[in-house]
Amino acid sequence: MGTGAWPSPVTIPYAEFPNLQPGNHTVTSNSDPKYNCFAWAAHHTDRWLDPLRPLGYWPPQIPPRATLNNFTAVYEAEGWVRCESPAPEAGYEKIAIYTDRRGLPQHAARLLENGKWTSKLGEEEDIDHDDLQVFDGSDYGQAARYLRRPLPQDGASSAASPAPATGSP
Repeated sequence: MGTGAWPSPVTIPYAEFPNLQPGNHTVTSNSDPKYNCFAWAAHHTDRWLDPLRPLGYWPPQIPPRATLNNFTAVYEAEGWVRCESPAPEAGYEKIAIYTDRRGLPQHAARLLENGKWTSKLGEEEDIDHDDLQVFDGSDYGQAARYLRRPLPQDGASSAASPAPATGSP
């Protein structure tokens, strides 16, 4: 769950997500502009993972272009590897990267151990949702790539935490 006092009024722009209905998701945090969905998918709440955002974080070894392959490389640098399916697998956590019609990344979600997915909605709330299709029909596009990595042996997040950049890439 993200940071901040809880609860505050929900600010999810439901009109932008026609398949996101009260019965298929749960709000799990307040709005928080410090991190985005791409960071949240990798367990980070201290950065906005975006090569184009001023003061955003982007690993210096990866070209500063928001492409599917570059976002994949960011996750691979933290131990994630490509896989074929979003289906749960014992011993693994997974990420789904959504792309628009042009194939450009628009969103990322992480599979939770309970089989639900978790997402950060821009600067808005974190939510747990039943499946990846809750964003179909939105600007997020559709899930286009899946990655996985072994769950840590102790059940805690093992995400690498490089220091956030203090300037633009």
